[in-house]
Amino acid sequence: MSVFFTGFPGFIATQLMARLAADHTELAALIIPADRQKAEQQAAAIEEMTGCPKIRLIEGDITKQDLGLSEVDLRFMHTKKWTVWHLAAVYDLAVPKDLAWSVNVVGTENMNQFVRSLPELERYMYFSTAYVAGVREGRLYEHELVRPMAFKNFYEETKFEAEVLVDALKAQLPVTIIRPGIVRGSAESGETVKFDGPYFFLNMIDRLSFLPFIPFIGRSHADINVVPIDYILEASLYLSTLPEASSKTVHLTDPNPYPVEEVYRAMVYEMTGKYPAGRFPRAFAAAGMKVAPIRKYLRVEAETLDYMTWESSFDTAVATALLQDSGIRCADFLETMPAMVEFYKAHKHEENFQIHIH
Repeated sequence: MSVFFTGFPGFIATQLMARLAADHTELAALIIPADRQKAEQQAAAIEEMTGCPKIRLIEGDITKQDLGLSEVDLRFMHTKKWTVWHLAAVYDLAVPKDLAWSVNVVGTENMNQFVRSLPELERYMYFSTAYVAGVREGRLYEHELVRPMAFKNFYEETKFEAEVLVDALKAQLPVTIIRPGIVRGSAESGETVKFDGPYFFLNMIDRLSFLPFIPFIGRSHADINVVPIDYILEASLYLSTLPEASSKTVHLTDPNPYPVEEVYRAMVYEMTGKYPAGRFPRAFAAAGMKVAPIRKYLRVEAETLDYMTWESSFDTAVATALLQDSGIRCADFLETMPAMVEFYKAHKHEENFQIHIH
C-alpha cells in the first residue's frame, strides 16, 4: 500500500504515519520547505523505530496549483495507487480570515483537484472538524452539512467551506470525512505535543493557583466534547481501509461527553487538590480576554470561552456502526484525566508545548 500525507510533520499526521510504517507501508508526505529539517528528523525517527522503507518527503505547497510539485514529483505521484490523507490546515482558533481561507479552503480545493488527477485512488481521507456546525445547537448529525447562521471563529468557517468542497467529491471518489472533537493527548500516557484546546483550562488554573480558591467561570449547562488522540488514530486508520466507510462522514467525538462544569471541576481538583468555589461572572471573563496582556498571562485564547456555553451534542450513529466490530472505543475523559494532568505538570514550563497567544 502507498500512502500520501499532507500535514506532516504535524502531530496527528506523524502519529498516523508511524503506525502505518510499522506495517512497512510505503509512505510519502508533502512538506513545506520551512519544515524540511523537522520533517527529516521525524521521518528518520519513524524509519529507525519501525524499519520501514525510506519515507519520501516531497516539497510543495497546498495553496498552489498542483500543490507546487516539481515535474519529477508529479510523475512519481502518478505511478502508484494511493491512499491520500489530507490533514494540512491552520488549526488556530484565533487565525486571521485571509490566512485561514488560503490554507483551509484554497488549499483543500487544490488538494481535491490533485486527488482527482491521480490515475488510481484507494481512498481520500479528509480531516475536518466536528465544529463545522458553527453556532448551531441541539443534536448534530454526521450526515448533515448545514451552513449555520454564524461561526464562532474563522477556523470553524473555513473548515466548513473546505468540507463542502470535499463532500461534493463523494459521488466521484472514495472519500471519507473525519470530524474529530477537541483533541487531547494520549488517554494512557497523557502525551501530547502542544497545550491547546482543553489545555487552555489547565494553563488558566495553573496561573491562578496562587489564589485561595479558583472560581467557576460563569455558569454553563453545556457539554464539552474532548477525545484522546489514541481514539482518533485507531478509528481513522481502521476506517481508511473499511469499504463501508467510503462516502461517509464520521464524528470521531466522545459519545458520552461530560458537562463543561464537571470537567472544569475535575481539572481544578487534579491541578490543585481543591475543588473550585464561587463564580466569576462570564461577562467579566470575556472582557478580560479582550485584553492581550491578560490572555497572554493566562495562556488562554479568547475564543475558548465560546465553547463553554455552546449547547450542542454530536450524534455518533455512523461512527458506532462502522466501528462496531473493531473493538475501538473512546476512553472516558474523567477516568483518564490524571494522566493528562500529570503530563501537563511535567512539561508546562517547556515553551515548545505552549501555543502563541495573540
